[in-house]
Amino acid sequence: MRFDLELPSQDPNASAHRTAVLLVNLGTPDAPTPAAVRRYLAEFLSDPRVVEIPQWLWQPILRGVILPFRARASAHKYASVWMPEGSPLRVYTEQQTSALRGWFVSRGVPVLVDYAMRYGTPSIGDVLGQLKRAGADRVLLVPMYPQYAASTTATAFDKLADAMRRMRNQPEVRTIKQYADATGYIAALAAQVRDYWAIHGVPDFAAGDRLLLSFHGLPKRTLNLGDPYHNQCQTTGALLAQTLGLDETSCRVTFQSRFGKEEWLQPYTAPTLAELGAAGVARVDVFCPGFTADCLETIEEIGMEGRDAFLKAGGKAYHRIPCVNASPAFIDALGELTLAHLGNWIDPAQAALVTQAVALHQERRAAAAEAAR
Repeated sequence: MRFDLELPSQDPNASAHRTAVLLVNLGTPDAPTPAAVRRYLAEFLSDPRVVEIPQWLWQPILRGVILPFRARASAHKYASVWMPEGSPLRVYTEQQTSALRGWFVSRGVPVLVDYAMRYGTPSIGDVLGQLKRAGADRVLLVPMYPQYAASTTATAFDKLADAMRRMRNQPEVRTIKQYADATGYIAALAAQVRDYWAIHGVPDFAAGDRLLLSFHGLPKRTLNLGDPYHNQCQTTGALLAQTLGLDETSCRVTFQSRFGKEEWLQPYTAPTLAELGAAGVARVDVFCPGFTADCLETIEEIGMEGRDAFLKAGGKAYHRIPCVNASPAFIDALGELTLAHLGNWIDPAQAALVTQAVALHQERRAAAAEAAR
């Protein structure tokens, strides 16, 4: 007796493994309106990794007290920074995605590059599904948070796992946990600061001017619970200061965006700015190394609220240095970082050529940085 077995249909891309790089940032409302901001905040503040309070206790407070008032106030702030193309975070993330895509194309590396937001749209699950339909069965997840925290990087990993839980045929996945001390990342930060100073003048550090490196804050208890975030911020700050040739007096690490009455990581950015202004410091420059793309927290909180705090206290000149965004130095750093983690997903011969080109570029970059000192 003969049996004819019907084989399942074959994915036309199954034999040609396609690799994708997925950038993930925090997220943004779809519009600077109270309704859109409320939807976004409801998702963001309902994440148990973001607000570590039992949901049965937290949700009534969130829905009944916080969202009705904060959504309207936050919408006003978003409106003050909204760009013609949309939310700054989305605009700059799209630029980074496009630039990184071009970085791989120019080096002959066939990698799909896309982005997703942890909260709001486009979601990690939706974009992961799109990449799968495009034939990708290998995905490198790259959180756009250089310093690891459970409330940022870990929750992005959680969402990736949730999306994969609903897939029968899952892609192979790799993740990047942190790059707080990566050579390329530090070089990109230093290049961003130097480029700004080349246009706006270098602060007179000998006369008492200051550079503040403002990172997003977290409750202090996260440090005691084991989050490496605080130490990684300090590492980034120390390496950047060293690269710029600044000491601890001229360059300080602070933490912003405190929420609620609980003690957060210190020193706080806003009070530090007021103290410097009152102490007679003439100029303060503020840079946010933990944010890879400008957003509400950098443009409005640092650029507007921080400026007001410093000037009202007696300061004379205030400068917000833009984030790295899609600067060539950061795209180089991002490309080198992702390429290293792609490893054997890239054809070995092809990877060797790219690695040689990257090494040569790094040598030239180091020589240029040395010459700039």
